[in-house]
Amino acid sequence: MDTNGKALTSAGRLLAGIDSPEQLKTLSLEELYRLAAEIRRVLIDTVAQNGGHLAPNLGVVELTLALHFVFQAPHDRIVWDVGHQCYTHKLITGRRDRFHTIRQYGGISGFPKREESRFDPFGAGHASTSISAALGMATAKALKGCANRVVAVIGDGSMTGGMAFEALNHAGDLGRNLIVVLNDNEMSISPNVGAFSSFLSRKLSSRTLVSLKKEVEGTLNAIPGLGPNLLQILRRSEDSIRVFFTPSMLFRALKFHYIGPINGHRLERLIETFETARSLTGPVLVHVGTQKGRGYEPAERDPSVFHGVGCFDVKTGKVRKDSGPPPSYTSVFGRSLVELAEKDPRIVAVTAAMRQGTGLDLFAERFPQRFFDVGIAEQHAVTFAAGLAAEGYRPVVAVYSTFLQRAYDQIVHDVCLQNLPVIFAIDRGGIVGEDGPTHHGVFDLSYLRHIPNMTVMAPRDENELRRMLKTAVEHGGPAAVRYPRGTGLGVDLATPVEALPVGKGEILREGDHVLLAAVGVAVHEAMKAAQTLEEDGIQAAVVNARFIKPLDRDLLLHWAKHCRGRVITVEENAVQGGFGSAVLEMFADAGWFPRSMVRLGIPDRFVPHGAQAVLRRELEIDAEAVRSAALRLCRGEHGISAKSFCKDSQATSMALGCF
Repeated sequence: MDTNGKALTSAGRLLAGIDSPEQLKTLSLEELYRLAAEIRRVLIDTVAQNGGHLAPNLGVVELTLALHFVFQAPHDRIVWDVGHQCYTHKLITGRRDRFHTIRQYGGISGFPKREESRFDPFGAGHASTSISAALGMATAKALKGCANRVVAVIGDGSMTGGMAFEALNHAGDLGRNLIVVLNDNEMSISPNVGAFSSFLSRKLSSRTLVSLKKEVEGTLNAIPGLGPNLLQILRRSEDSIRVFFTPSMLFRALKFHYIGPINGHRLERLIETFETARSLTGPVLVHVGTQKGRGYEPAERDPSVFHGVGCFDVKTGKVRKDSGPPPSYTSVFGRSLVELAEKDPRIVAVTAAMRQGTGLDLFAERFPQRFFDVGIAEQHAVTFAAGLAAEGYRPVVAVYSTFLQRAYDQIVHDVCLQNLPVIFAIDRGGIVGEDGPTHHGVFDLSYLRHIPNMTVMAPRDENELRRMLKTAVEHGGPAAVRYPRGTGLGVDLATPVEALPVGKGEILREGDHVLLAAVGVAVHEAMKAAQTLEEDGIQAAVVNARFIKPLDRDLLLHWAKHCRGRVITVEENAVQGGFGSAVLEMFADAGWFPRSMVRLGIPDRFVPHGAQAVLRRELEIDAEAVRSAALRLCRGEHGISAKSFCKDSQATSMALGCF
């Protein structure tokens, strides 16, 4: 669909002829501007159908064209940070005909991906990595005596991440031929925060400074005789004034040639600037100002909504939603935290540049003095929260599962080692869908449960999420509540909210043929499987474990034995080291081994992008897969048998004595 609501039959005339960035070099400046307009039309229409990152991509169309016009990709490397702005790059590097499949199962990725194209030299999905990767490439080229250039494109939001500064510091020391393009749109996913963002916004092109300059010039010109001479001195000193009013002094201190800020939508200026940067020796930083959502009024007006957006109506800009869906887990978390904070002044909230994404916008409005956005700095967020906890507060760190991976050492060393009551509200746990392997949260149960002092929970529905959040606040030690992306089940939200007994699960359905032990959203799949198994004459018991650590040992052992030693565990986490592994370890520690056991979870591979339901079916962790596993067990096709388990543990004789 185009902006008038009419169906598109093909790409525009110019874009239809671009199969390689080399073809851009044959276009005139006027044709490049026309191509930019065609690309914006395709971006809007495609994201309206598939969902995706619209506003950031609309903001870098001219920037991308200028980069590929000047540099010789793929021989020159163009490294994109995060990848939220790589759609134009994909369109002009041989993927135009497949662009309609972006973020769809079996289609092209919404992020740079090495195995997808030779024009994607480095994969991305998390922020602040591009300068480090590009510096590594530039150093490798220097060691090989290669003259090709390496360009890192990084947003001002990603520049708030400590890793970016580490890379800048190292780049200045090495002095390699590296070009960093700082795409400054004054936003990441939410409006940027912090001293560095304020520093970047000090531009001579700003309305206040331009007005000041005109006022000074007018005043000096009005002074007879002396005024014009003073004005000439001022103009000769303009470079010094620019250094004071712009970020130039910071980047020059890091031994970078600094160019900018320049208008990121003027192709002639961009091309001229990149040609200059290419000719310089040593590290260069080009500061480019762009408008997020440019060319589509709804995205310009509300770039946060259109940063990562679902399907929407192009004509109105309204996001398409099913009528009256249950609330999302994210929104339930946000409202529940506000309710708890109303009664408990110790509760404070911390996020890493994800106020809206984690549902903390309500908390921020209600308790602005108790809300902290630290920027894209997950490591700092965790240790900052540990400091708050050390002074008697109950900090809640709201973070996506995949981003919490970046702060593993801080969880271990700064929180758990000191047994501080930091609560981790882990959103997007499990399969997240179309964003793919960089965003699936399928490792958290494995990397959290083995840390001493950590309590790990996963709710089966949105009401249990509320109870677990209260449990975590009252617990008095490190605690993680892990919940999925998407809407809840539509259950009634109980009031008042009651805490759960730590380490206690619940039996949801009794049976004596096979035990289905599940955690989180997998509980719903286990319940559906148990209902269909009844039609096959199989009575399945279903346990909602609730806690991954500590496990409810007595409950699980009782029902495993009651079900004749047939056990199936179900989880949306890597099967290695996850919930199923924890149950198996618990059985072994108890000196009892199941007759046969199957662990259903994420296999030992990275999960591609695609709709959640499609991926769950393909990964065999949905209700039908649970049913099939139960039928195999009950018909004698065992999973982990007693003998094979004992052989693997080199304790065959001891284990056999247990039966």
